[in-house]
Amino acid sequence: MQIELLLIVILKALAELAFLFLLGRGLLYVLAGRKRDGNLFYRVFCIVTNPVLRAARWLTPRMVLDNHIPLVALVLVAWVWLALVLWALPAMCSSGRYDCSALIEGKR
Repeated sequence: MQIELLLIVILKALAELAFLFLLGRGLLYVLAGRKRDGNLFYRVFCIVTNPVLRAARWLTPRMVLDNHIPLVALVLVAWVWLALVLWALPAMCSSGRYDCSALIEGKR
């Protein structure tokens, strides 16, 4: 597997992880209620997702409320994943320069 293809696959996996951690943080935000700051798992989700939220805050204009930044981050991560899956990977595999047979067949 060539390095460029490997980087795209790694970025796709990181986008998937960020999406799932943001969903987990949102779910615990709702379920844990006011005591969420004392919840160990919520704190772990916060540590993992805070860089994504900071990036979303940096990318969005100031008129976007801070309460909406987690939703913005979730949408941005979903867009990155869709761009990688629907544009980058097919473009690389159809170019003929990369051997994508392991991706297509599901082999590792």
